[in-house]
Amino acid sequence: MSDLFAAAGAATIAPRPLADRLRPEKLEDVVGQDHIVGPEGALTRMLRSGSLGSLIFWGPPGTGKTTVARLLARETDLAFEQISAIFSGVADLKKVFEAARMRRMSGRGTLLFVDEIHRFNRAQQDSFLPVMEDGTVTLVGATTENPSFELNAALLSRAHVMSFKSIDAAGIERLLARAEELEGRPLPLDAEARETLIRMADGDGRASLTLAEDVWRAAGEGETFDAAQLQEIVQRRAPIYDKSQDGHYNLISALHKSVRGSDPDAALYYLCRMFDAGEDPLFLGRRLVRMAVEDIGLADPQALVIANAAVEQYRLLGTPEGELGLAQACVYLASAPKSNAVYKAFKSAMRSAKQAGSLPPPRHILNAPTKLMKSEGYGEGYRYDHDEPDAFSGQDYFPEQLGRQHYYEPVERGFEREIRKRLDYWAKLRRERGEG
Repeated sequence: MSDLFAAAGAATIAPRPLADRLRPEKLEDVVGQDHIVGPEGALTRMLRSGSLGSLIFWGPPGTGKTTVARLLARETDLAFEQISAIFSGVADLKKVFEAARMRRMSGRGTLLFVDEIHRFNRAQQDSFLPVMEDGTVTLVGATTENPSFELNAALLSRAHVMSFKSIDAAGIERLLARAEELEGRPLPLDAEARETLIRMADGDGRASLTLAEDVWRAAGEGETFDAAQLQEIVQRRAPIYDKSQDGHYNLISALHKSVRGSDPDAALYYLCRMFDAGEDPLFLGRRLVRMAVEDIGLADPQALVIANAAVEQYRLLGTPEGELGLAQACVYLASAPKSNAVYKAFKSAMRSAKQAGSLPPPRHILNAPTKLMKSEGYGEGYRYDHDEPDAFSGQDYFPEQLGRQHYYEPVERGFEREIRKRLDYWAKLRRERGEG
């Protein structure tokens, strides 16, 4: 029997990973998130005021979301419950909610940490609302995806979103220094190799410590690795660019301008550069949609349809199959005729809307459902366009105080040719009436 217990005891328990052994014990020890847990951080201020509510932690992997949630439960004396949206369903949620209700009856609250919360469907996300509202749980959801796109509006309205940042090089260096102190030995890397390891981590604190473990395991007595040897050992190369810094913005700018400049080869090259660097394909899909409406517009209305379809097929197929659809959309957009006429018209119209205030529309285009409104002239003189020659009346629809405005100036490309014909016809009618 003693051998049985020994077999199940501490002597045979697998050693804890370095990242777990270095997990911070206090919020102020969390690296790279001073805007959240620093002396004047958003979460620090909440704790100081005693008004903690439900939270959504949004950020890349390895930036401390789980750790901060655990420490938050400790700071607030809440029971910590953790589930993952990948492995949990409705039945699991019901069990957690019931346990939280029982715990609440005994006088203690529950902090429910939901990892990858964006993977829950809309109905599952809605199930959190009642227990958030009545205080059964304080929800802390973690997601690597943009909450605005992936989470229900009702859920977002009841939670405060906190953005976790990729850990910068200085933060990764601090983690490596802590690891060396814990291990009691330096990393067997020369200066260049150490910088390379930091780049390889790509802002992921957990990844940096995993890489450090790999280096210590591989090093012989008195051995020091250079950058080339490091890449052979860990079988990972430094990222092409840091997704949260200048390289990210430089490449997305190059992609956008290549599409705008109608160069499908360059556009495809920069798209593949970003795929290869590990960029979120859905981020790239959203940018392609933006290009379709900003730079192509009504010169080719099909561009927006194709860009949206590419995003949806990526959601359906995922990586790597879904990336081909995004590449197809990229080439299409770069090859399509270009027009920013709607983009410019929208900005001009928005400027008028902000500056002119709440001007009433002209009365002849307002409905008159009551006698009083009819007596006030509502609807008087309105001409039904479908009854007019060419189904076009040429009436003025702008507020009288504002006068006729001209925002949209289509170019002679694609679909906009048809729009140009209609606008020219409208202008001709105005000239014939002596309206200028």
